[in-house]
Amino acid sequence: MLIEYQLPLTSKRADVILAGRDRRTGADSYLIVELKQWSQAELYEDDAELVLVSGMGDRPKLHPVVQVRGYCEYLADFVGALDQHRNAVRGVAYLHNASDPDIHDLYDHVEGERTRLFSKTRRGQFVDYLKAQFAPESGAEAADRLLSSAIRPSKQLLKVAAGEIKNRDQFVLLAEQRLAYEMVLHAVEKAGAGNSKQVVIITGGPGSGKSVIALSLLGELSDRGYSALHATGSRSFTETMRRVVARGSTRMKAMFKYFNNFMTAKPNELDVLICDEAHRIRETSANRFTRSAARTGRPQLDELIAAARVPVFLLDEHQVVRPGEMGRVADITAYAHSLGLAVYQVDLDAQFRCGGSRKYEEWVLRLLGLDGGAPEAWTGDDHFTVSLAESPYELEALLRSRLEAGYSARMTAGFCWPWSAPNGDDSLVADVQVGDWARPWNVKGERAVGNAPASALWASAPGGFEQVGCVYTAQGFEYDWNGVMFGPDLVYRDGKLVTVRSASKDPALMRRGVSDEQADRLIRNTYKVLLTRGMMGTTVYSVDPATQEFLAGLLEPRG
Repeated sequence: MLIEYQLPLTSKRADVILAGRDRRTGADSYLIVELKQWSQAELYEDDAELVLVSGMGDRPKLHPVVQVRGYCEYLADFVGALDQHRNAVRGVAYLHNASDPDIHDLYDHVEGERTRLFSKTRRGQFVDYLKAQFAPESGAEAADRLLSSAIRPSKQLLKVAAGEIKNRDQFVLLAEQRLAYEMVLHAVEKAGAGNSKQVVIITGGPGSGKSVIALSLLGELSDRGYSALHATGSRSFTETMRRVVARGSTRMKAMFKYFNNFMTAKPNELDVLICDEAHRIRETSANRFTRSAARTGRPQLDELIAAARVPVFLLDEHQVVRPGEMGRVADITAYAHSLGLAVYQVDLDAQFRCGGSRKYEEWVLRLLGLDGGAPEAWTGDDHFTVSLAESPYELEALLRSRLEAGYSARMTAGFCWPWSAPNGDDSLVADVQVGDWARPWNVKGERAVGNAPASALWASAPGGFEQVGCVYTAQGFEYDWNGVMFGPDLVYRDGKLVTVRSASKDPALMRRGVSDEQADRLIRNTYKVLLTRGMMGTTVYSVDPATQEFLAGLLEPRG
């Protein structure tokens, strides 16, 4: 019996996994048991995927069988020992405080060959089911094989997104992810049936699955015949979607837009507008290329909400890194309410980046002073590696060794060095200099320079490792091993980390309208983004001696 089993590369835990030998075949067999203390529950507006639970408010919960089914599929996808034995994993939802009459309609449309639902009324049937599944012998060896199995690399977004849109079966949505997905589908159906309009907000930290949800929704909604588009405020992210996800399909490329593409959209022209990376929403869509006649001053948020019957906003407030970005829950909610629109919010609490280490994400927030806490020593996590490099040479060498071992790896830095145009011989200028070590920033534009990929493909294309990435290029992406260089814009002084605005070379922070308080927050958020790109581990280095010494006190140096 494995209690509180952590699903690979996530922070989600299955309540119990029973491991044993299959009574019929003698092969390894596993049963995931999701325990619910609910005493009464019913379907949410006859939706077989959602339920309302008595005493837990009026917000719907994910049907427990749908939840455990997702766990089964996820485990089979990520545990190497189960690669060719998906049917070895089954699931049960056990509502041990509920009688059948109190949950009677939860049995509709949920049971299948691999998932079942039991209440306390059916305890005897549950026991019989267990006896039928497992042979009367020890399951210790089966449990050991599960625990020691190789974990296949996470299905990173860009590698499978094309299949996600075409087939909609590349990702498994877990718990709150599936809840968010079902809430959007429910809102779309309800808006269509009632000729109404609703707003959905989905919040979550790095790697919580926001973009996975966005692409899953785009594929499903398109398959159902709804008019749906995906939009972001990030050139790197949108261009990557167009080039990787929609490669070879002009029609599919047209499904990926920018936030400022909706300035002239007709009201409710779309059924759904999926606003990914919504923390990048700007005050207005106008920029220096906008014709004067189109400079109406209309808020970009108004344009996005107006464009679809169901606008969906996926965001992380700690990733606001530029002045003028307005994508906060309070901003969106207040604006929607001012229009008389209902707002539904789902918060994703799972962690799929950083090895599923919620501990690491909390450590980063404390380190940067973003949660009100004080920095603390890193005490380790079996699911994620954090270390300190003693020089930029060591940082690069470590990451290169990971790359040569078949992993993805990238190095990023705070925006503290100039960013030059390419040389005349089609080479990049080595702007990022620390002593006698120097490397170029990633390419600025949309075309490759020599062997360096275009900006939008820096995080995923071959050749990207040879350049240092900045926050605007790294945001929204992930790689296995992450290296972060702290520049002189964030240093340790008088017992704490302080920001030094004058050390930043970011043009966005040089504007007169940006206050020192705003600059401080944006610099800290920048490092939050950079520090949370890795799937397996992060190594850091600071160019400032006092800061390097401070980090050494929190981390064990490598070697």
